[in-house]
Amino acid sequence: MKLSKQQVEHVAKLARLGITEKEKEKFGKELSSILGFVEKLNEVDTKGVEPTAHITGLQNVMREDRAGDTNREQREKILKLAPKRRDGYVKVKAIL
Repeated sequence: MKLSKQQVEHVAKLARLGITEKEKEKFGKELSSILGFVEKLNEVDTKGVEPTAHITGLQNVMREDRAGDTNREQREKILKLAPKRRDGYVKVKAIL
């Protein structure tokens, strides 16, 4: 599957990436290659194969989620990247 330049630009926009014309060409080829591989995987007959998320039996090790300190420069950089912000915080849509 070959991606158009517009599709690559759309993916970059969704990922909030600013990419150059040269990168659009490069990433277009890479993404097309990845999608081609996925298409091949979709052709594999998996009838009778039980779905699995992983085969190793490993589990996630969780840690306590706590706020860390950031310096002013880091905070300003993060806020500049956010599409919406208010009162020094990143503004996001409510999810609950």
